[in-house]
Amino acid sequence: MKSARLLSIVLLLQTRGRVPAAELAERLEVSARTVYRDVEALSAAGVPVYAERGRHGGIALLPGFRTDVTGMTADEARALFILAAQGAHSALGLDDALRSALRKVMAALPAPHRPAAELTGRRILVDPDKWTPRPTSAAAPDGGPSGRGPAVELDVLHSAVFTDLRLRIRYRHSGETRPRTYTVDPYGLVAKAGTWYLVADRRGRPQLFRADRVVSATLTEVPVRRRAGVELAAVWQQLRRQVEDRPAEVRVTARIRRERLDLAVRILGGALTGPPRTGDGDGAGDGDDGSGDGTGDGGWATLDLAFPVLPAVRQLLQFGDSLEVLAPPAARRVMAEAAAALTAVYAADTPPG
Repeated sequence: MKSARLLSIVLLLQTRGRVPAAELAERLEVSARTVYRDVEALSAAGVPVYAERGRHGGIALLPGFRTDVTGMTADEARALFILAAQGAHSALGLDDALRSALRKVMAALPAPHRPAAELTGRRILVDPDKWTPRPTSAAAPDGGPSGRGPAVELDVLHSAVFTDLRLRIRYRHSGETRPRTYTVDPYGLVAKAGTWYLVADRRGRPQLFRADRVVSATLTEVPVRRRAGVELAAVWQQLRRQVEDRPAEVRVTARIRRERLDLAVRILGGALTGPPRTGDGDGAGDGDDGSGDGTGDGGWATLDLAFPVLPAVRQLLQFGDSLEVLAPPAARRVMAEAAAALTAVYAADTPPG
């Protein structure tokens, strides 16, 4: 609509100052001739806008003309731009609306707040979606949840990504008791499904570091060395694809009692390679003997799962005797050995100590 385009022109000029007509035309997806007609319409409506011809010309507003949103602090402005980075807008078809809203917010911000707000949108991303397709390998890169709170305060990492200095971290990998020391070039922080990650280059290659595995973080005096023209959003997309496209190496078939099926789907949902087969018309019947109607307290549903490595099937022990691994035989052996080890731990009459 023309009214929306006119407002966009005013906001863009207020944010950028003098802007070439060709650039305005490209941003607004209209012709340069239309832009000049819009400028005339704005001028007739009392907006102090003018056009300058020549090599260094463009369209601009008279100095001092602006629309202010008062009372907004710098932290509030930065918070808005973090919220805008969620990426859920695409699913709702609101990308264009988001860009328009951000232009309006940016134009309305007091000038001192604008650089910090813009930088925040480039250094902090929020991705609310769960890892797909296999949380067993990807929900928490580097081996899964740490089982403890953040080792270093998140605001330390938050401050570090805005300093443009290299960062030295002590990082504890999954399955290791002693942390390793790395010097990294941070791009920013990403919150993925409630878990925070530091996105950084190590020796020129992108890498994810779970924030709750960073034991300590210290700024160096060396300027950050990011790859030219590369921003956090692009690095994050590359790393996310690497994690989610990692092929599963072990296919497992298991059966679970019907009353625990909903819980299993919530916990193992990303590991499922297809919908559960419950015997309700969406697959073969799965009664106690594998051929019943799959109903009643003794009914079972069949799950087809994928795991990155064979030992990862041990996470299925959390369902106790409500779940049985059917295949492959190697996975059944892993479950049997793990169950036997647990039995041995609890077999003693008196706990040690």
